[in-house]
Amino acid sequence: MSGPDLIDRQFGIHADALRLRSQRLDLIASNIANAATPGFKARDLDFRAALDTAQQGSLDGAANALRYRIPLQASIDGNTVELATEQTQFAENAIQYRASLSFLTGRIQTIMAALKGSE
Repeated sequence: MSGPDLIDRQFGIHADALRLRSQRLDLIASNIANAATPGFKARDLDFRAALDTAQQGSLDGAANALRYRIPLQASIDGNTVELATEQTQFAENAIQYRASLSFLTGRIQTIMAALKGSE
């Protein structure tokens, strides 16, 4: 069994999910940082579409899953960032990131314990 196949078997979808959640955190943080920038268009990652693409073998599933956020109320200056929405999405994504990270950490600890036990 080759290295990538072994990694896929051991870590499953969580490795891709962690990478995509990290990219989404960066994207949402950029939206928040540009909340006062006239004409800035808030973007988000369609996580499910990005994950599906990543699972099919594409290394850049996020690029095809970027979407512009549709604001509930348009801003006079053309900025589409709604701070409350961005903060909520950031918090939810951070929790999901932490869950994937915890799973992977546990998996790595299990593998390390198995390797130490076989010495």
